[in-house]
Amino acid sequence: MAVSDQDVTVVLVHGAFAESASWNGVIERLGAAYSVVAAANPLRSLAGDAAYLRDVVRGVGGPVLLVGHSYAGMVITEAAADDPMVRALVYVNAFAPETGESALALSGKFPGSTLADTLVSYPVATGGNEVAIAQNAYHKQFVQDVSSDVAALMARTQRPVTEQALGEGLASTTPAWKLLPSWFVFGDQDHNIPVAAHRFMAERADARGVREIVGASHAMTASQPGEVAESIIEAVRGSS
Repeated sequence: MAVSDQDVTVVLVHGAFAESASWNGVIERLGAAYSVVAAANPLRSLAGDAAYLRDVVRGVGGPVLLVGHSYAGMVITEAAADDPMVRALVYVNAFAPETGESALALSGKFPGSTLADTLVSYPVATGGNEVAIAQNAYHKQFVQDVSSDVAALMARTQRPVTEQALGEGLASTTPAWKLLPSWFVFGDQDHNIPVAAHRFMAERADARGVREIVGASHAMTASQPGEVAESIIEAVRGSS
C-alpha cells in the first residue's frame, strides 16, 4: 500500500556537540505539512543510543523517516536495522558506517578534520570520558557560517558525547543504507568530517539524492536549514 507524505513522521536526531533545538530552523521550514519529532540523543554509547531511538520509533507508531546529523548518522544506521517502520534515511553531514566502522575511524579516513585539537575531555561517574568542543573554538570549528551570537549560544547548550560512543563500531551485519533508500546533504567546509569522507560515504551508499552545499559548515541544521529541509522533503516524497 502506498504511503502518503502525511503518513510518514520525520524523526530528527542530533549529533554530538548539538542538541534537539538545533533542528528548529529545519522544523520551521518543513512546516505543518509534515509530522516531525526531534529526538534527544543520549550520546552515551552507539548501542544504547540506537536502542533509545528504536523506542522513539515505536512510540511514533507509524512509518518514519530517520534523519541524522553527524554522529547521529551512526545511530540511525544502527537503529534502522531490521525495522520495517523505517522507510528511508537522510544523512546531514553525517556518518554512514559499514559494519564495524566507528565515527572516529570514518572521520580519520580522509585528511582534513581539525576537531581533535578543539576538544576538552573529562571523566564521568559512569566510567570513561566525555568530550565537548571548547567554547572559544566552537564558532570556527563547528558552525562558522552563523553569527557569533548564535554560535555562542550553541556552544553553551551543546551536548557532550562519550569517547565510547565515538569509538564504538556499527554492530549491524548489514548496514541499513544497503537496504533502504538514502539521501545525503553536506557542506564542503565541514571541519569535523572531511568533505571527501561525505562524498565517499554517499557514493558507497548509492544514495538516491546528494546535495553538496558550497561554503556550508558542519552544523548545517542551524546554518543551512532550508537546504536540509529540501533534502528531507525529497526523501519523504521519494520513499512514499
